[in-house]
Amino acid sequence: GSSDDEDTFKILIATDIHLGYLEKDAVRGNDTFVTFDEIMKHAKENEVDFILLGGDLFHDNKPSRKAMHSCLEIMRKYCMGDKPILFDIISDQAVNFGSSRFPWVNYQDENLNISTPIFSVHGNHDDPTGADGLCALDLLSCAGLVNHFGRSRSVEKLEISPILLQKGSTKIALYGIGSIPDERLYRMFVNKQVTMLRPREDEESWFNMFVIHQNRSKHGATNYIPEQFLDDFLDLVIWGHEHECKITPARNEQQLFYVTQPGSSVVTSLSPGEAVKKHIGLLRVKGRKMNLQKIPLQTVRQFLIEDVTLANHTDLFSPEQPNVMQKVQAFCQQKVEEMLEEAERDRLGNPLMPEKPLIRLRVDYSGGFEPFTTMRFSQKFVDRVANPKDILHFTRHRESKDNVKEEAIDFDMLLSRPSSEVLQLRVEDLVKEYFQTAEKNMQLSLLTEQGMGKAVQEYVDKEERDAIEELINYQLEKTQRYLQERRVEASEEKIDEELRKDQRGGERREEVKGRRRDEERKVARGKRGGDRWRRGE
Repeated sequence: GSSDDEDTFKILIATDIHLGYLEKDAVRGNDTFVTFDEIMKHAKENEVDFILLGGDLFHDNKPSRKAMHSCLEIMRKYCMGDKPILFDIISDQAVNFGSSRFPWVNYQDENLNISTPIFSVHGNHDDPTGADGLCALDLLSCAGLVNHFGRSRSVEKLEISPILLQKGSTKIALYGIGSIPDERLYRMFVNKQVTMLRPREDEESWFNMFVIHQNRSKHGATNYIPEQFLDDFLDLVIWGHEHECKITPARNEQQLFYVTQPGSSVVTSLSPGEAVKKHIGLLRVKGRKMNLQKIPLQTVRQFLIEDVTLANHTDLFSPEQPNVMQKVQAFCQQKVEEMLEEAERDRLGNPLMPEKPLIRLRVDYSGGFEPFTTMRFSQKFVDRVANPKDILHFTRHRESKDNVKEEAIDFDMLLSRPSSEVLQLRVEDLVKEYFQTAEKNMQLSLLTEQGMGKAVQEYVDKEERDAIEELINYQLEKTQRYLQERRVEASEEKIDEELRKDQRGGERREEVKGRRRDEERKVARGKRGGDRWRRGE
């Protein structure tokens, strides 16, 4: 438009694209790729200066070959070309992109012809793992398609050095931190271990942007990052990780900056936040002024969610009736039909929207009702709904937390449950629960539950094949050293006794340390040349 002049930055903003999510699903398999293509197309059509991504570009820590290939294909299609790039980077790029063997922005590489650069931090799904601390973005960065920034090197302190961008008279300082476990980052903020470095010259003339990928809503005492932790010199915070689209910038009255939460571009959980219409942002910055235009995504699969409480419909059925189950089923079926009609009305005039919607009906059966098996129910909608297997979700009012002990986990039941439900239980909790309830002779004596939980979690979530083996080797060496130092005679009873002493002492020490979670990280990484956040110090 005419307002876009040589002093106006145009930036496309998106986050949590989760490429490869459910890629093997016959219906939804291509959703993430189709929408990523749409996002990149908007960038091209709007002739943006650059694209800024807030993490979780990939859903899996080790993306499949298909996911990586589709990503490279789309990026090559939209990011390469002769369109001139009209802004400069005036900061020290060796600092901004220090984790790369090619520490400069991709469009200044004479061997590459980049028309639209992408800048991205990593999320918690595509974070660095393994001995070399590499993540999927590092592959894209090495291929010259993404400028990966915001990597932290140290567990002790974070110095965030901005990428300084200039276009005409407009200057942007772009800060970013890739995802870090929330509790750790929370503690670093509290201990004043996070510094945001300001540009030396006339700092008032910069527009300050910050990209973050952490919990924004509170998930426990320190399991999120409060906005007031962030520096008040910021102008705009771009918040990744939260999937609900709240893209209109909201002013934080305490810190006086604005926060935009673009939300994900694909539904990865059937929860209310994901049902909000998905958008990406077109951000214009001129001088210290900004304007964010919302762009609705057309290719996103519809998602409708509704709650019903059976006890509110006693005019239709009551728990005492012999045929109550059939009546409840018919009632639920009717509800789903209504939702499908709504979806169809909504889809009129949008040819890009996938045909089958996602439907979730949450049924509260408290008050004496019984849930029914959903197999037959799903069958009725198999050709009209994208997620026939989990349309219905039965819930019940839990008694208040005080008088309920945490529910024990029934492992046999877990095996028979659909995997989507199991996933909501954290791996570490399962490991912990298992050893709490195991027989005496099955208890851990050498390894700790916490270390084991962490290693199993890395094995499962990040497909780090060596995590468990590394932990065991580390513990074994540590224990052998301990026994040698104490010169314990080599009889089984004596060794057992010493180990029990060491473990009891260890448990007490753990309590004293207030469960320093980072110790666990160092355990798993100890044999790999230090914690993965401290590489290269």
